[in-house]
Amino acid sequence: MDYCAIQSSGVAGVSLLRRTTASVAPPAAASSSEVKRRRRPASESFIRQHLRSLVPYQPILPFEVLSARLGRRLEDIIKLDANESPYGPPPEVATALGNLKFPNVYPDPESRHLRAALAEACQLESEYILVGSGANELIDLVMRCVLEPGDEIVVCPPAFTMYEFDASVNGALVIKVPRLPDFSLDVSRIIEVVEQENPKCIFLTSPNNPDGSIINDEDLVKILDLPVLVVLDEAYIEFSNLQSRMSWVKIHDNLIVLRTFSKLAGLAGLRVGYGAFPLSIIEYVWRAKQPYNISVAAEVSACATLQNPAYLENVKNLVIQERGRLYNLLQGMPFLKPFPSHSNYILCEVTSGKDAKKIKEDLARIGLMIRHCDTKEMKGYIRSSVGKPEHTDALIEGLKAVLQS
Repeated sequence: MDYCAIQSSGVAGVSLLRRTTASVAPPAAASSSEVKRRRRPASESFIRQHLRSLVPYQPILPFEVLSARLGRRLEDIIKLDANESPYGPPPEVATALGNLKFPNVYPDPESRHLRAALAEACQLESEYILVGSGANELIDLVMRCVLEPGDEIVVCPPAFTMYEFDASVNGALVIKVPRLPDFSLDVSRIIEVVEQENPKCIFLTSPNNPDGSIINDEDLVKILDLPVLVVLDEAYIEFSNLQSRMSWVKIHDNLIVLRTFSKLAGLAGLRVGYGAFPLSIIEYVWRAKQPYNISVAAEVSACATLQNPAYLENVKNLVIQERGRLYNLLQGMPFLKPFPSHSNYILCEVTSGKDAKKIKEDLARIGLMIRHCDTKEMKGYIRSSVGKPEHTDALIEGLKAVLQS
């Protein structure tokens, strides 16, 4: 008898339950062979098969962990390893957070205020825009909506490694079309792969992480003409001379464009990203999105940031100016070959027999954090974010010390 039905029947029901329970004979003792057959499987067996061999993503260590490991105060660490803004967000953000009301109430699941502000700033109607907890959430969300287990995606290494990681999480396969020696896309090879392998989507970044190269309109149109979903990551677009392609989603129904507040806007710690989607696709992404994925604090901070475009423009100009200075100084290092960048970082090939990983480790010991990606394509490279002038000075002095060691 159903437990709820017993409860509604009152005392009589309880009596019936007691009589029924009393009439059941105790189970016979199970043999040892039966116990083995009934034994619960190892907990690992509950995990999806393809996840058991998943290699975890390697994020940058948090500030506090770095401080403890290096034995240095947070103020004495120069962090040039994650392309974060050295200037932080506009002052309006601190004010908005200080005046935050109703943190006890769930946030708007449609982020209406932020999407309206983005629509005005990006000159694109809000129905094309969806907000995520960083662009990373949107990358994973797109894959969950688009990919069946065993589907294929195309990436063009060196590239943001989250694409490959999220594909693995979603049971997809990755086809790699390496970039040319100057880090430009091998468009002819991309066309061949799409026509031969029939992948579901291709992930592109402009400016590209880690080298800072950009994709021109001609190459992008050629790829958009292919029967493949194109996801264009514009996380660093503000530091280039390119116009965003967000409005292109109105004429290309196989294009998704992703943006973020983590870089220029200085909100990396609050996790706010957004994307422009064709209307034929965004309908399904809305269905799959977690309802409260953007916190109240994140939304009010992003809205406050958009209220001060002059601040963002000033930060952009400071970063671009310092990028040029850093590039020139890195060119003077005899064991480094820097690449021109349209972003807020500079990639360097390590030459003259020097070890890239050791350079990164030696700099870390003196509180200078840069990036070395231990991948096949990037073993011989280091990448530094563009910081303030004093950060550049400290980095160059540290590299000179490495040269003498």
